[in-house]
Amino acid sequence: MKYLPFLFLFTIVSASAQDPINRDSITQLEEVILIDALKDKKVIGITPSEVISAKTFQNYSPVDIVSSMNQIPGVYVLSGALNTNRITIRGIGARTLFGTDKLRLYYNQIPVTNGTGSSTIEAYDLENLGQIEVVKGPKGTEFGANLGGAIILTPKEALGKSTNFSNNFTLGSFNLIKNNLAFNHYDGKLRLNLQYGHLETDGYRENNNFERDGFLLNTSYQLNSKNKLSLLVNHIDYTAQIPSSLGITAFNEDPTQATFTWRASRGYETNNQTLLGASFSHEFSTRFQNTTSIFYSYLDKTEARPFGILEEITNGFGFRTLFSGELKLFEKNTDFTLGAELYKDEYDWDEFENLYQENDGNGSLKGDQFAQNMEFRGQWNVFTTLQYPFSNSFTAQLGLNLNKTDFDLQDRFNVGDANNSGSRDFDPILLPSLTLNYTFANNQELFANISRGFTNPSLERTLTPEGIINPDIKQETGTNYEIGTNLLLDQNRLRIDLTLYQMNINNLLIREQVGDDQFIEKNAGSSKHQGLELGMDYSLSSPSSKVQVNPFINYNLNRHQFTDFVDNGVDYSGNELTGVPKHRLTMGLQNRFFTHFYLNFIYQHVGSIPLTDANDVYSDAFNLMNFRAGYRKKLTPKFTLGVDFGVNNVFDISYARSVLINTQGFGGAEPRYYYPGDGRNYYGAINLAYAL
Repeated sequence: MKYLPFLFLFTIVSASAQDPINRDSITQLEEVILIDALKDKKVIGITPSEVISAKTFQNYSPVDIVSSMNQIPGVYVLSGALNTNRITIRGIGARTLFGTDKLRLYYNQIPVTNGTGSSTIEAYDLENLGQIEVVKGPKGTEFGANLGGAIILTPKEALGKSTNFSNNFTLGSFNLIKNNLAFNHYDGKLRLNLQYGHLETDGYRENNNFERDGFLLNTSYQLNSKNKLSLLVNHIDYTAQIPSSLGITAFNEDPTQATFTWRASRGYETNNQTLLGASFSHEFSTRFQNTTSIFYSYLDKTEARPFGILEEITNGFGFRTLFSGELKLFEKNTDFTLGAELYKDEYDWDEFENLYQENDGNGSLKGDQFAQNMEFRGQWNVFTTLQYPFSNSFTAQLGLNLNKTDFDLQDRFNVGDANNSGSRDFDPILLPSLTLNYTFANNQELFANISRGFTNPSLERTLTPEGIINPDIKQETGTNYEIGTNLLLDQNRLRIDLTLYQMNINNLLIREQVGDDQFIEKNAGSSKHQGLELGMDYSLSSPSSKVQVNPFINYNLNRHQFTDFVDNGVDYSGNELTGVPKHRLTMGLQNRFFTHFYLNFIYQHVGSIPLTDANDVYSDAFNLMNFRAGYRKKLTPKFTLGVDFGVNNVFDISYARSVLINTQGFGGAEPRYYYPGDGRNYYGAINLAYAL
């Protein structure tokens, strides 16, 4: 409650602009947002991707980045808690037990995925974001060509010449308090966005408290007509208790309970994370530009688990340069990019005994050290794209990405035969991509893509059960095929996006649990990922109407299966891929009344998920209904007031928002597959903006 003095500011975001600015900007909310200008925001040319921003964010709580991302067909984020998220894209990453891997995450086009391929979406505040762009599959040549794809987070910034303060104060169930204070300025040369956010909640479950403070500085200065300097500082500091997963009996009896050992040890994690980035952009000519960035990331993390206390420090650094321009090729103006990206980090991880059982009920207590390791991880990419217009209607884009990865593990605790030191130096891998785009009418297009991607095994899990580096483990590779269409019909009131895809994965990486906290990775065959993704929305009213009704539907059908998969002598070929729901559907109705009022209803369906490779255990399908309404009005030329209210899980159903796969019970305990989703909960926000 110490942050209640912010209450007098109240607000979400607004801008008073001297120049006309895009109504879709999240910095201008005098009117309710219903339209997204997706194509104008993409940062990757004609490569198929999907962008969400204010229109989608307005459907959900400002705490809930997960639901916003789950509105994208083909993307499913499993969320065990605010600090426990696993992003899957077209089934890639679904077999990872904890956290997100097999994709690249960028913040303002600076890579924030660590050296072993892990990304943490929970480190970023939804209220600091202007948009999220998702490249599904390995076709993002400029962004790593990982099998899962890439996610590019873009911070908010002022649009148009303006200076304003804004604040959004939210209260909700489970003692939720969230405040976001922002300052935005743009005068034609200096663009400055400064935000501070605080979040605290007791959570739905036992041992589920979460508290986070975050600071964002995103600024740029136009030195002259050809040169621009930019600076990014993002700092997050959070402490989160961990209730962990439940077995089916505990899940059905009381989903609010924490797992016994995690409750007894008061398991938790602390994260102190900083990202620094500086960029310089230079325009050599109207047809040739370059942007070069250098960056540094720091993570200091402690995780107190019943089976040991893990302390981690990661220092990452690198650079990224991108040349872009236009050249004449066979008498055609041809767009091109050429760039390189280097990322290196040093990861220091130490483990200690947890003596919580000897601590008189006071939770975790650090005991003797039993592991000390250093990892040195490096990865570089060289990439290029060439976009050639064969005609005014038909364009082809060829992309190439060359990746090189190396790992080095130093065991600084064990000696002699028990020492686990080792290294892996993967051969360079060439990853091509070809995209074809045909425009057959205004705002109507067909596209096709074929691309190759890869995933590295994580270093600490390339050890054999005996603790020796496995020299035979290979990179996971795959080929993606997709075709689709983007249509705007009925005077641009109806939008239809349809995509069909197939991805064939070889050297499938799987994780096997060989102890209470011991997992190894190995190659175990191949899988085939087939699917259909559909997005539709329609405006039932004209833009000038006082009442606007906008229904939408997003759906994806997954047919993901093992094609050649034998593990421990058991043949699972032909079975459904573990951890992936076959059907996912989001439907909504966004309504605006008399310019200042909005009312949104969102329905989500998630199908059952196979939890074992044998397909003998499935999670239950579930249906959720969410609701959000609000009022926003510009009371004076400088002052904007807003009020929001929402309900999540309207019908208070019991469901699993995240699951683990192939988990095992030890000591006679049943396997713990389930992370319960929150019961019915409420939130309300008061928001205010003042323009100078």
